[in-house]
This record gives sequence, C-alpha cells and structure tokens, in this order.
Amino acid sequence: MKNVSFTERKTVQNPILKYAIAKGWQYVNPDEAVEMRDGENGIFFRELFLQKLKEFNPLFSEDEIADVFRELAERVRYDISGNQKVLNYLRGQVPVYCKKKSQELNFKLIDFENIENNTFQVTDELSFTNGKVWDRFDLVFYINGLPIAVLEAKNPEKEEGLAEAFDQIKRYHEEVPNFLAYTPFFIISNFHEFSYGSTWCPEERYIYHWREGESFEEIINSFLDKRQVLSILEDYILFWEENEQQKKIILGSHQIRAVEKIVARVADGKKKHGLIWHTQGSGKSLTMIVAAHKLRKLALLKNPTLIIVVDRIELEEQMGRNLKNYGFPAVEVAASVSHLEELLKSDYRGLIVTIIHKFKRMPERVCERENVIIFVDEAHRTQEGEFGVYLRAALPNAFYFGFTGTPIDRTNIGKGTFITFGKDDAPSGYLDKYSILDSLKDGTTVQINYTLAPNELLVPSEIIEKEFFKMVEEEAITNVEDLDKKVLEKAVRLRTILKSKDRIAKVARFVAKHFRENVESMGFKAFLVGVDREACALLKTEIDKFLPQNYSEVIYTHDFKDNEFMRSFHKEENEEREIKKKFLKPEQLPKILIVTSKLLTGFDAPILYAMYLDKPMSDHTLLQAIARVNRPLAERSSNNPKTAGLIVDFIGLFDKMQKALKFDSASIEDVMVNLEKIKKEFAELMEKGKKYLEIIGEKIDDKAVERVIEYFGDKSKRREYLKFYRQLEQKFEIISPDVFLRPYLEKYYLFAGIFRVIKANFRSEWQIILEKLRKKTEKLVKEISKTKGLVETLPVYPINERAIALIHADSSPETVKIIKIHKSIADLIDTEGVNQPFLFSLREKLEKIIEDFESKQCSTKEALARLESLIGEINSARNEKKKLGLNEKQFGYYWILKEDGLKEKEDSKEIAEKIFDLTKEHSNWMYNNLENRALKRKLIAFLLPRVQKSNQSLKYMNKILEMERMAKR
Repeated sequence: MKNVSFTERKTVQNPILKYAIAKGWQYVNPDEAVEMRDGENGIFFRELFLQKLKEFNPLFSEDEIADVFRELAERVRYDISGNQKVLNYLRGQVPVYCKKKSQELNFKLIDFENIENNTFQVTDELSFTNGKVWDRFDLVFYINGLPIAVLEAKNPEKEEGLAEAFDQIKRYHEEVPNFLAYTPFFIISNFHEFSYGSTWCPEERYIYHWREGESFEEIINSFLDKRQVLSILEDYILFWEENEQQKKIILGSHQIRAVEKIVARVADGKKKHGLIWHTQGSGKSLTMIVAAHKLRKLALLKNPTLIIVVDRIELEEQMGRNLKNYGFPAVEVAASVSHLEELLKSDYRGLIVTIIHKFKRMPERVCERENVIIFVDEAHRTQEGEFGVYLRAALPNAFYFGFTGTPIDRTNIGKGTFITFGKDDAPSGYLDKYSILDSLKDGTTVQINYTLAPNELLVPSEIIEKEFFKMVEEEAITNVEDLDKKVLEKAVRLRTILKSKDRIAKVARFVAKHFRENVESMGFKAFLVGVDREACALLKTEIDKFLPQNYSEVIYTHDFKDNEFMRSFHKEENEEREIKKKFLKPEQLPKILIVTSKLLTGFDAPILYAMYLDKPMSDHTLLQAIARVNRPLAERSSNNPKTAGLIVDFIGLFDKMQKALKFDSASIEDVMVNLEKIKKEFAELMEKGKKYLEIIGEKIDDKAVERVIEYFGDKSKRREYLKFYRQLEQKFEIISPDVFLRPYLEKYYLFAGIFRVIKANFRSEWQIILEKLRKKTEKLVKEISKTKGLVETLPVYPINERAIALIHADSSPETVKIIKIHKSIADLIDTEGVNQPFLFSLREKLEKIIEDFESKQCSTKEALARLESLIGEINSARNEKKKLGLNEKQFGYYWILKEDGLKEKEDSKEIAEKIFDLTKEHSNWMYNNLENRALKRKLIAFLLPRVQKSNQSLKYMNKILEMERMAKR
C-alpha cells in the first residue's frame, strides 16, 4: 500500500508554491536559484537585481549604481538596524547623490505604483550557508532579485506545528542573520493556519493569522496577491523606538483591513464617518497612526490635516510618544486651547494630537476644508455632551472616524455613538470590527478568569445594589467615564464600608497571601484597585505588614488639598515613569501596583496576571480596567505561558454581570470565565483521565514505565494524551493552591509522571515544544517524586556487537523494544555523529522505520527486524572501516555510495580517498562561491562513470555535501 500520510511538503509547501505561481510569481528551481545567487552563500539574484537598479534609476551612472549595490551587498549590518536600512532602500526612502542632477535623489528598488514593472519570483528548498552554519528554507519569495519573505511549512498533523515553525524562524536569526538581515517578514503555516510576522521581532504576540478568505487556497491567494505584498512592504512594517530600544513589528490583518477601509472611504469621499471596534489590546493606536500616514501620502487629498483626539492628558502624551517612536513627520501636540485654535486657523498641514477638552469654546467653522480627517480615540466616551458639539461645529466638513476598544453598549450613550459614527454603515454600525472573541482566537489577547473573594470580604449585596447599580441607572450623565466617579462620590455608605480599618486589613492580608501563592509563584505581577486615592494609601500601609515594602507601589494623581499622609505617596513624574518601567520587567520590583484610576486605561503590561478589584465599576470603565490582564506575554514560554488573566472580585460585580456590563452577551461570552467553572472542568478532566492511570497499575516501578511506553507507542494515543494533559495542567496552575485540589494531588502527580515519560522516550515530539512542566506542577513533582520514585526513562541499549543479544534477552514488550532501540540509535547519532560522520547517513533510514511503524505501514515484528538490521549495519560499518583503514570522513563518503552506488569493479577505498582529496583541495567550499562550484563540477565528473545509475550522481554528490555540513554543525 502506498504511503498516504500527510507531509509538510505535499500538503502545505507545494500547494502554497502552486497558488503563488498561479498568482503570477515566477518559479525558480533550486539549482537555478543557486546559479542566480552565485552560489549557496549568495543572497540576491544578482543579475536581475542589477538590471532593476538600472531600469528604475536611469539618471544614475553605472558607477553610482554599482556603489549602491556594494552598499547593500557589503555594508548592511546583520541585525535589526541593517534590516531597517534594507527596508528603507526598498521603500525608496534613501537619498543618493546623482552627479547628473547635482543633487540627492531617492533611489528606487521597487515600483510600488506600477506593479507589473516588478519581477516576482519564488523558489523552494533554498540552501544557504554563511560559512559557519548551513540552513534550508522551505520557500523564499523574491521581488526584483531581493528576498522579501521566507516561509516555513509544517505537517498539518503536528498540533504544535506553528510553534515549532516559529522556533525555527528564531533559530535562523541566530544561525544565518546575514540572510534574515535582508528579509522584511516571514510566513509560517501548517495548513490549518497561515500566519505571518516580522523578522527581527521575537515576540509571538506579533505573529498574526491571515484570515482574509475562507479556504486555504483563498487565504493564500489573498495574502500573496502582488498588490497586497507590496502594500505590506510599503506601509505595514514598522520600526519603533521604545525604552531606548529599537523594535520592529508588522500590523495584524485586522489592522491592515481597517486602514484600507479608512483610506478607501476617504478617497471615495461620499461617506464621511466610520466606527471601528478593535478590542482592547489589539493595537488601535498603531492602526490610527498608520492610517494617518497613508492618508498623508494620498495625492488626491493635497496635503491634508489629520487630527487624533483623545480624552485624557496621559493618553495625549502617550499618543505623542507613539508618533515620535514611529517617526511620524510633522506632528504638533496642542499645548492649549489657543494653540489648537491657532493651528486650525493657520492652515496647518500635518498631524495634530489633542484632548477633546481643548475644543471647548472653539469658534464655529474655524476650518472648513474637506481634506481634514479626524480620528477619535475611545469614541464611546469622548463625543457626548458639549465637547463633541464644539468639535463638529469647528470642523464641519471633516471626515470623522471613531475608534473604540469596547463593544458599544445598549444605553443611550451607546446609541449616540452609533448615530455619531456608525450612521454610514447601517445596520451593523461598524466600518470594521475585531471583537474580543476574534482576538482570543488569534492570540492577541488571553482569556480572563474571575473569582469572588471570600464572603466576609464582599460588599453586602443590598449596599452595592442600592448605592451603585441603582444610582448608575438614575444618574443622567452622558460621559460614561464620569458616571462611576459621580456615583461613588454620592455613595457615602459604600465608601465607608470599603475603607473601614478592619476590612482594609483583611483585604490586604488576603491579597498578600493570594499573591504569594497564586501569582508570584508563576512569575507574574498584579494590580490592587482601591475605591479612591485614600483607599490606595490605606491598602499600601496594611499590605506592607504582610509583604516586603518594596513589593508594592501606590500610583495616583496628586491633589494640592492632600494631607501629609496622602502626600507621602505622591510620585514625581520621572519616579512614576521608572516604577512603570520596572513593573514591566519580571525580575524587578515592584510586583504589585496599587491604583484607583491611573493606569487602568492605556497601560499595557503583559506581565500583569491578576487584578484585585475593590472598586465598583460598570460598562466601559469596568471592561477597560479588567482588560489590563488580558495581554499575552511577548514570547511563548514553554514552562510558564500566560494562558489567562485573573480578576479577584471583592465587590460582587461579576455576580451581577448583566448589570455591570450592558453589552450584547455575544460580545463577552466565553471571554470572562468563572473560576468555579474551571474547578468543575478540572474535576471532569480528572475523571476522564482515569483510563490513563490504569496503564500504570497499582505498583510504580520499571514495569509501570514499560506499560506507559508500550501504550503510547501509538502516535494518535500520544497526541490525545498530550492534549488532555495540557488542558489539565493549565487548569491546575490557575486553581493551585486552592484546597479544592487536595483530593486530586496524588493522581495529578501520576498524570504529570506519564507526561515526563512520554517526553523522555518519544524524541520527535519534544525536539522544540513543551519542554518542561509548568512552575506549580514542577514544584509538586519535585516534592512527591522523592517518595513515589516514578522513573522517566528505561536503560538504552549500547549499540555494539552485543546489542542484538541484549534485545532478544530483554523481556520488554516488542513495542517498548522499538522505542528503546530508536532512542538508543538516535542518541548515538547525536553524540557520535561528528566523530563518525557515516552515522548521519542513517538518520533518515531510522526515522523512516519509526514513521512507517507509527502510521501502520509496517507491523511491530517488521519494524523490530528493520531496527535490528540497522544495528547490524552500524556494527558492520565499524568493522569494515577498520579493514579498509580509511579515516572517518573517507569512510563516511564510502558508506554513502556503498549500498547502491559503486560499481563492483571499482576500488572503493581509492574512490573514498579521491573524494576526500577533492573536498580537502576545496576546503573552503562552504564559504566561497567559486570553490563551491568547482568542487561540485569535479565531484559530478568523478562520480558519473563510477555509480550504478549515471543519473544518480547528483543525488550522491548532495548526500556527500550534506554529510559534510552536518559534521560541521
């Protein structure tokens, strides 16, 4: 029967290649690509690249073009700064002196306006060496002879395929940075997902799934559309200065989609409004900035005025910093009402950042131009009341785009927002939507779990009902941000309860204990949210009794009326900035920030896991606050990923979800999950897993490990278990150390033990992914292992003349023997391959046996026989080497050719020695293009008359060179 298993090449790589060719990308086969690159250490398609430089830059002389080529080929640093330099050239943003014109002109590498003037090419299995390491890319996409993207494909059967592909991309940055220095972005795919990210950005949160299309083919066609690729290169890759560090990111598909819709609407000119809901943490600020930049370049707008409107001074400052980090040209931050008015009257053509309040008393029709585009941040809370009226009266002909990070509610405020911004997009009301569930699916945010604090700490239900929810409904306040504040000012009894001395002490004690056991133990940090500034000060005083003083810091706004106690917690601006910077770093203090309103919007801290909420809130203010904990970590951590955020509710808000959040249930469904639900799911999983414990049996010894190995010899069973175990472990980490877990600990330890046995004995599953237990589980395993004694691995067979006899004498089941032999030979290749290079030629054969066994292409007995035969081959090779008297490399060449290659009449020893002499003669072949080509010519000429099948000479040459590369890794 033919092998019908899925492979990355057949089901992912080749289809993408096929669709790319159908979209107009010219195919260049690997051999042609090597020639066009002048060897395997070449990067550009040299002749084509030079041809395009001359074609696009006719005013420049041959010498000037040659200088630019040398600048790109020889003077690019192999890091993020070099990558930025290359992208600046690609975008035509680098001025070069032109003698003919006696001035500097921007040099052109790509024609972004006339797509067909560019040459789009794709090649597969591209081998590249930098003289130290040899890597092979599945696909590389070229435009005008320059590599613009590398693609790594993974088998659709691999559940962690994308993670493995991303780890491979990160490895390329370490091993061949000189290639990646020229490549703006990368693509990874396992068929189920087609994802992309920016090179020189190690943060997994900036890898995005491309979702523009339904089927795999439609998604590929959409992404590889020539105009789309050029658009990504021109506008959607950003270099960013942050905390004195250079960063690089690429926009997500939801951001690109929104920008394109905004630009299209303005270009069309018929509709002048749009509402964009992109959930908290999905990059609204960058979407606004990039949209503004694209509009600024739009010729038909004739140098427009762009205005970004926010509703808080700190957000105004933050947006100003973001624009500076982005490098946006011509930015003015309105310093006052009069400054804003002056900018608008003076016909300023650039970008203005202002808070909504600076439009107060602004004259009518202060600017009547139509090429004015306004982006309103947090549209649901800035446009109601007088400020919104002043804004529209001052700029009557402008385009208005409202951005919100939360769904629009069902109140009058929400209806007003739809009327203001969404009237051109009835019935949905949104120009573009990226919901909370969308972001969870993409991994741009994580799930939020919540739990109620102990009953004795909760606010009495009748008090919260009467003094908060009822007053929220009755207050006629249009600005949602002021609503909770106004209500809490009137809720005297509620505030008194929340700030009572006894309760403050109990809350502080609970938070300290819970933080130590549930948050700090996982390496995360927390917010403690007090009802007002005084509550924050009181909580800090008490929490210092239970935790080191430098564990926590209070951050709130100064008030000149503050007494001495309140002033003692004031922070200067630079001090506050330093505290926030340290909070973002896992290893630095503080670990807890005590706040009431500051930092509850606009402060992104992926390290923030828990929020202890001791302040009544509703609607947008509540959703924005709790969204602080939904940011994923920058990098995937194999032993401590942030899979969720946690809210500990001291008020009882989540007990009354419908009153606290007046949104459509679909907007928040499955986003906030009650911790009690997780406990229930954990108990159900423990029950479901009983069948796995039966494998171990009653006695934990080496036979128990054998039974585990035998059972999980079936690949599908391993996958099923790993999926089960990761779900179980994730819930354990969230719940621990709750006493709820006490009855489950012994059995949970055994599940973790099975996980470790699988990890240790089935190599292919663990080369990159899922390397460790998570922190709390690891601690439990260490504690219990001392008494339980569950071993992880069984002894391997020594691969020598006695190996076969030892295997036959072994009473283990045949499946276990297969796993042990596989591990024994694989370990031998890894440890001894450099000293005995012929072993590398056996790896493919070894993995093929295991692949056939796992896919049921061969029986257990047949697999065992083939493995024993492989051991015999290794022993035979060692003996033959001694007889021939060849050195390790010579024998490696000989062994590659022996099985089916050499003609009987030839002297094998002489052939091996001659190949060795050729490689020695061209010892620099990996690093020098001329030597590389010379060696290949000589090898082909030498092998051609000496192998059984003349057309196989190329195959054997490649195997010989591959063995050389492996031996040098």
